[in-house]
Amino acid sequence: MNNTSYVALSKQAGLAKELTSIANNVANADTAGFRRESFVFSEYVRMLEPQDRSLSQSNVGGRFFDATPGAIVKTGSPYDLAIQGEGYFQVQTPNGERLTRAGSFALDREGQLTTPEGYLVLGEGASPIAVPQNATTIIIAEDGSIAADGQPVGRVGLVNADPTTLMREGGNLMRSTGDLEPIENPKMQQGYIEESNVNPVLEIARLIEVQRAYEMGQKLLKDEDERISKTVEAMRTR
Repeated sequence: MNNTSYVALSKQAGLAKELTSIANNVANADTAGFRRESFVFSEYVRMLEPQDRSLSQSNVGGRFFDATPGAIVKTGSPYDLAIQGEGYFQVQTPNGERLTRAGSFALDREGQLTTPEGYLVLGEGASPIAVPQNATTIIIAEDGSIAADGQPVGRVGLVNADPTTLMREGGNLMRSTGDLEPIENPKMQQGYIEESNVNPVLEIARLIEVQRAYEMGQKLLKDEDERISKTVEAMRTR
């Protein structure tokens, strides 16, 4: 394979990943707490013989999650929470503790605070939060403290993680490969949830742009293949 094909293929591989990421963003434009995802590209330079020559290729250096907060919408549910500022809720899944910005919660049969999927919402100390089922008034303060009929029953804690350690699992769950740091002064709003921060119009425009770039790369590879074939054929007929 010649150098032109190597360069084109490195670009195509990155664009294919970007297309998948954009398509996932568009599909989750209505998913509560979803964070837009994209890739970071860099240049990879390889030395060639002789030493005064080099080959420049594109390289996917990593991915990042857009930290721009989504719109805050009112639900009126006493167990719904929207994070104001940075931080994530911790939830207990069958695969371990995960992070999420989606604050649509409810009580299960045991009176424990859970996500719509049934995952336990963890409070301070990574422990489940239980609310008396016969309580008539539930107040969740800005710092996450929960009071049932005026009696404290627990506190929803927020944690933060290095964005470079986050890996997406599903629509709005994140797994961190690094350490989690509790947020000392969390800010939450009861009766609201945070929507996705994806702008569908901008994402679709970006999707078209990347798709066209990918098609141009495919055409370059096809033209290069035809050029090589013609060259080989011409050499055979001499």
